[in-house]
Amino acid sequence: MADFFNEWWGIWIGILVIISILGCAILLWSQMKITVPVGADGKPLTDGTTGHIWDGTLQESNNPLPAWWMWLFFITIVFGLVYLVLYPGLGSYQGKLGWSEVGAYESEIKAGEAQYGPIFNKYLAMPIEDVAKQPEARAIGQRLFLNTCAQCHGSDAQGSKGFPNLTDTDWLYGGDPKTIELTIREGRNGIMPPMGAVVGTDDDILNVANYVLSLSNSAHDPIKAEFGKPKFAACAACHGADGKGNQLIGAPNLTDKIWLYGGDINTIMETIRLGRNNHMPAHKTLLSDAKIHLLTAYVWSLSNVGGLEALEKQSK
Repeated sequence: MADFFNEWWGIWIGILVIISILGCAILLWSQMKITVPVGADGKPLTDGTTGHIWDGTLQESNNPLPAWWMWLFFITIVFGLVYLVLYPGLGSYQGKLGWSEVGAYESEIKAGEAQYGPIFNKYLAMPIEDVAKQPEARAIGQRLFLNTCAQCHGSDAQGSKGFPNLTDTDWLYGGDPKTIELTIREGRNGIMPPMGAVVGTDDDILNVANYVLSLSNSAHDPIKAEFGKPKFAACAACHGADGKGNQLIGAPNLTDKIWLYGGDINTIMETIRLGRNNHMPAHKTLLSDAKIHLLTAYVWSLSNVGGLEALEKQSK
């Protein structure tokens, strides 16, 4: 693959572009020289056709192209040559103006930072709980959320199958501001290993699934749940003997009725048998510290509505 990135390819592309443009110009010029021969009376010496006939009577005329139409093409060729001198387009040649997509992007980023940087920095100096009290800050955080998080968690932040709901108080790793900020900044990779071989037979997996349902008082078979209880020991290392999970490793609480993939018996059996692998990408390379701070305040506010209302009343 390295052969496609050496200097020769830039030269070769530049040569092809120049040859193509000059070829178009030569072709146009040659066509301007072709005329239909006429006699002394000004009439064509032939019938003015190429001799090609279709559908019995449809004939192809041999008329010269209009001069204005030809010169319009010449103007576009001149424009193209001027453009290639000023802007990149000839392989590795950068153009006289030195314009580039990367440079334009970085220039826009700098302009944006100059305009909005003071606003972001103002909130960066404040505790997340205080930032969450500010309607303007939450509005900025919402826009950041819609741009970077809504693809997975939904525009309403209520998630979907495999993507957590951020509006409730159920957290895999913890819902305090510092933990939320760490999750956004560094990302998460939650792995539930396949436990089918460890638990045993399909009947054993069914029994454990019923026991898991019993932990949250969901509909289950109590006899099968009782048989599954000893086998649940294989799961207790992560979820705890009581099934309440472990936020240090992102193990879900199985005693509530909040399910990431679904709480029906078949889905739980599938999770036990095949495991799950969830990946929350790190955003530290996409967002600045100030933007992560604002985004954290917005996400924290989604599950702390009552607390926010009390704080806002105190600030009035």
